[in-house]
Amino acid sequence: MPDQILTAPSLTAPQSDTPPIVAAEPGATGEGHWLGRLPTGAKLFLILSGALLPLVLIAIVATLQITRVTDAEARSRLRIAANESARAIAIELVGDMNALRVAVNALGTDPADAPSCARAQGVFAQQASAGARFEIADRQGRLLCGVRMPQPVDMEADDPVNAAVLPGKGLILSLTGGRSDITARAFFPQSFLRRLGRPTSRATIFSSELLLDDQTLSLEPASGIGALHRREELRTPLGIADLQLHTEMPSAPVTSSLIVALLLPLLMWAAAAGIAWLVVDRLLLRPLRQLRASVAAYVPGEVIDSRATSLPAPEIRELGETFRSISQTVADHEAGLEEGLRRQTKLTREVHHRVKNNLQVISSLIAFHARGARSPDATAAYASIQRRVDALAVVHRHHFAEMEVNRGLNLRTMVGELASNIRATASERAHAIGITLDVDAFLVNQDVAVALAFLITETIELATSCDPAAQIRVSIKPDEQPERAVLRVVSRALVDGDQLRELAGTRYGRVMEGLSRQLRSKLHHDPLTGAYEIAFPVTGRD
Repeated sequence: MPDQILTAPSLTAPQSDTPPIVAAEPGATGEGHWLGRLPTGAKLFLILSGALLPLVLIAIVATLQITRVTDAEARSRLRIAANESARAIAIELVGDMNALRVAVNALGTDPADAPSCARAQGVFAQQASAGARFEIADRQGRLLCGVRMPQPVDMEADDPVNAAVLPGKGLILSLTGGRSDITARAFFPQSFLRRLGRPTSRATIFSSELLLDDQTLSLEPASGIGALHRREELRTPLGIADLQLHTEMPSAPVTSSLIVALLLPLLMWAAAAGIAWLVVDRLLLRPLRQLRASVAAYVPGEVIDSRATSLPAPEIRELGETFRSISQTVADHEAGLEEGLRRQTKLTREVHHRVKNNLQVISSLIAFHARGARSPDATAAYASIQRRVDALAVVHRHHFAEMEVNRGLNLRTMVGELASNIRATASERAHAIGITLDVDAFLVNQDVAVALAFLITETIELATSCDPAAQIRVSIKPDEQPERAVLRVVSRALVDGDQLRELAGTRYGRVMEGLSRQLRSKLHHDPLTGAYEIAFPVTGRD
């Protein structure tokens, strides 16, 4: 058997008894959650937005609360002004109508009661300068007191006091006496009612109008109220003839300052989250992505150049420098291993070269002594030894050639060269030997190749010893089991007989049995067909 070939040391890590680390399930680390699948920048933006959102809501609620306080103050001022205006108008109208009721009752008893008419005129004396006037007339329309009204107005007589609105002019109130034959009417012009309804505080800006069912008499027109202005309104009953005073006051308008006050917290929220994300992205996330790209592009033997990327964060810069130093150390080790592998390869080639030369020297010495042998049996013995040395040399030469690509020995080329050497070294009486090959291109390692080469040589030697003119067929075909093949040597000289049993039992059998044990398989002999076959492992096909 040839000496073991020196090989390069393994670069793989030694096996450890530590149990393998099992990757955690996605749900155990949170990566299965939708938040775990988001990039870090998106997570940061969401966290900052959630943290700042309560402050934004507090600012908006505070702004709205200030607006509500302002509206409450406006409603309070409106209520005060409306009550003051309604009280002033109601006092005036009720007082005037009470004076007319007294006059009507007196004139109903005595149509010539001049003092009662004079008292009613005295009450309306101040209002007369503003255009207010009254008349008291009987059923026939005869004027008993006051000033004739310009035009009659139809009014219902169900209530003690009835009212009618003259749009743009004023208000007419009427009442009847106890006997319902004397009627009193009073006209109050719009300007007079406007002056009565104005509150004492001139700082309060509001609009007012008298309402009677669907009739309206404007007292203070609304002015300066735009589309974005808000209004507070209030209706106050006057307590006479279903009259109501409708007042409106402008509340705090929706101005640009209010819009800015509401939008500013939202803008500050978005700006704070965006600026924080931008700063972290520039100082942390982007440098980490650049460093990750440099590490991902790392090729063993090279050095990671982290200085080529912009790393503003000192911690990331230190991490990049650590990666660079580690890659430099790995590169130095790779260079050392590569140099050691080159030296080992040179040494292995030298060893193979010397082994090949030694085998050639041995073969030449055997051939030299064979030519000087004095008997044919000695010549045949030398030839038999030479064929075994040649078989070993063939395996060694093919192993050295295939070792360069680390694939294995090709059985087709190896068995072909082995058969040629056997024919060349056959004895004179065995020159008629015929060897037929049917070998698939299987690949095997050196140990299997050596055992197969010697087994084929021994089987052919056994066949030629039984019948020098025998025809021998050598085939290597796939086995039923995967990654195995079957060697089959068939010849009529290997059919069971006395000579075969004698040679197999005394000379060849023990060698062939030992080679089969080296192949870890059983050598089968079919005595009827004259075949030896054995299964052996293969590493692949060429």
